[in-house]
Amino acid sequence: MKAVPAAPGAQEPLSGLVAAAEQSLPQDADALARARAFAEPLIAGERLDTGENTLAHADAVAAILQALGGSPAMQAASYLVYACPHLHKPQDVIAKAFGPSYAELAVSTNQLVRVQQQARAAGEQRPLDDPRVQTEAVRKMLLAFSRDLRVVLLRLASRLQTLRWHAASKQPPSPAVARESLQVFAPLANRLGIWQLKWEMEDLAFRFLEPETYKDVARLLDQKRGEREADMAGLRQRLQEDLRRQGIEAQVQGRPKHIYSIVRKMRGKSLGFDKVFDLRALRVIVPQVRDCYAALSWVHQQFEPVASEFDDYIARPKPNGYQSLHTVVRDAGGRPIEIQIRTRAMHEHAEHGVAAHWAYKEAGAKGYAGVSASGTYDAKIAVLRQLLAWERDLAGSAQGLFDDRIYVLTPDAAVVELPQGATPVDFAYSVHTNLGHRCRGARVDGAMVPLNTQLQNGQTVEIVAAKEGGPSRDWLNADLGFLASHRGKAKVRAWFNEQLRHETEGRGREAVDKLLQREGRTAMNQAELASQLGFKSPEDLYFVVGKDEYSLRNIEVLLRPPGAAPTPDDQLLLKKARTPERSGGGGVLVVGVDSLLTQLARCCKPAPPDAIAGFVTRGKGVSVHRTDCSNFREMAARSGERVVPVAWGRPRVDAAAVYPVDVAVEAADRQGLLRDISEVFAREKMNVIGVQTQSVKGTAWMTFTVETQDSGRLARVLGAVAGVAGVRSARRR
Repeated sequence: MKAVPAAPGAQEPLSGLVAAAEQSLPQDADALARARAFAEPLIAGERLDTGENTLAHADAVAAILQALGGSPAMQAASYLVYACPHLHKPQDVIAKAFGPSYAELAVSTNQLVRVQQQARAAGEQRPLDDPRVQTEAVRKMLLAFSRDLRVVLLRLASRLQTLRWHAASKQPPSPAVARESLQVFAPLANRLGIWQLKWEMEDLAFRFLEPETYKDVARLLDQKRGEREADMAGLRQRLQEDLRRQGIEAQVQGRPKHIYSIVRKMRGKSLGFDKVFDLRALRVIVPQVRDCYAALSWVHQQFEPVASEFDDYIARPKPNGYQSLHTVVRDAGGRPIEIQIRTRAMHEHAEHGVAAHWAYKEAGAKGYAGVSASGTYDAKIAVLRQLLAWERDLAGSAQGLFDDRIYVLTPDAAVVELPQGATPVDFAYSVHTNLGHRCRGARVDGAMVPLNTQLQNGQTVEIVAAKEGGPSRDWLNADLGFLASHRGKAKVRAWFNEQLRHETEGRGREAVDKLLQREGRTAMNQAELASQLGFKSPEDLYFVVGKDEYSLRNIEVLLRPPGAAPTPDDQLLLKKARTPERSGGGGVLVVGVDSLLTQLARCCKPAPPDAIAGFVTRGKGVSVHRTDCSNFREMAARSGERVVPVAWGRPRVDAAAVYPVDVAVEAADRQGLLRDISEVFAREKMNVIGVQTQSVKGTAWMTFTVETQDSGRLARVLGAVAGVAGVRSARRR
């Protein structure tokens, strides 16, 4: 069995990691022998779907775990995982023979294997629109299944052995297996610091996916991998000793590049092979920041630096906080060497920070690996990795890290991410809004369940939907537990709001149609009508009319024949309106109720001492109308229960309230008419805040909106307007 090679100059990142992962396994001295003997009669004659003998595969997985520093107890688990499918009640049988920890591990790992097989099968039959989304979902699901690291380590070792078997037997794996290895398993090994598995898995998977490219790059390399690694080990030793003689206590790690890493760099940065400077690379870790620059200075003295390949990420850190000095130098033979120099603290941040080294190398500054990392997910990974170093009881300590999300499958094995406590209704809305609206039942793992059933990790959910229809109002009742996701709740509320809007629009459309019929304008384009009134669509007009928030009088004014544009000397400077509130007026009181929101209706513009009445509107308090207002009469006849008594309030002593009213003037059209009438209002100190004029066949119709303190004073002013030359009538509308 081929052992996993150690990275030159690397520390031992796996010893503590593997030890932490197996803390919950009883350290039975003969567990390995007993587990193999237990599984052998069940799996010796079986073959995996790849064609490999199951017992031989389990032997190889145990050997990989041993090379990673796994104890005999951890190795024993590999046999029980493959024995599990052949047992009637595997959890009970294995628990009785080996203990509950082994039983839980075997069952959990097999569950994950089945889910991944289903996902691969679905991917082969129906490629996803965005494979990156599906890949990240599989990564999340894999970790969500893994309450502790044991399941992850077993799956990684098993996948590496599968790739090795395909390479040895010269039988390429399916493209789905190779892609999953490259896009899911290798990055996961990278996140967990299992560099040896990552490098070998990437190269093997890439070799199967793109054999010609793999061979071309292999031929371009001037040394074999073993020779490269030996060369880098010598260079690492020399550099470390030379820096020590300079008084710099440095730890130098060799980083020989692998074929997949080289290809990714060439593609990601559009480089030719001769432009890839880090085929050979070293990382120098020193105690202090000043040591970084001292080491850089010494390196540049000993080797020829490549001027265009220097980056100071200490002085100018990357946005994710990454810090290091990067330089490229040439050795005596002219071959480039990439050297990174950083402190131990910088190295720990790069390896374990929230924006971890995985995000930097996998996504890259320009995303050239085609993978992006989500902040919340990376934060959880960082916490998990710290728990591996700090906690003895991994299974207990890591229990809650992923409890806020679950991952379930559609019938064709696509992964759907949901919040903990999600139901089939949440699932339906997550798949498609229309499916959620039409959801009437659900099957979970083939069995019908109530729609408020809480889903669990790994379940397959199928929705039974009606051909048409909408959601139930019960789904919004938190006590009934039909919805846990914000998305689902928002979609249901939006559906009911839309239904309410349709009803309101219907009332408004009916009112507008009746008005157009009375005016003999039924053929009018209502889209143009809405646009002229300042609305984006007829539906928006119908909606405000249906809510009693827009007077039909505005449409009546618009439907009158268009008049001539006013001449320059007829221009009127309008003043800004003063509302009763701004002017300190007494306002309107709803009889029997204090401090209730009121507003003066725009259709009839009441002013003291007009007889008034109130109409309760939706969302805008009480609208105050004159009792002789035609709009008020129609609304009162339709909804009499919304009519309330109101009265004029007393104005404050220090200020008088003003109210906007409309004044209609009919006159013989002439030059200067508008100016003369405006002078009357100005002389009477009555503020004009709006004016509309129309002229047809020598007759001018004018509508002035003026502010008055009471309708009695307005009557006196209108008498003065009627005295203007040519004015036939001046009256309040």
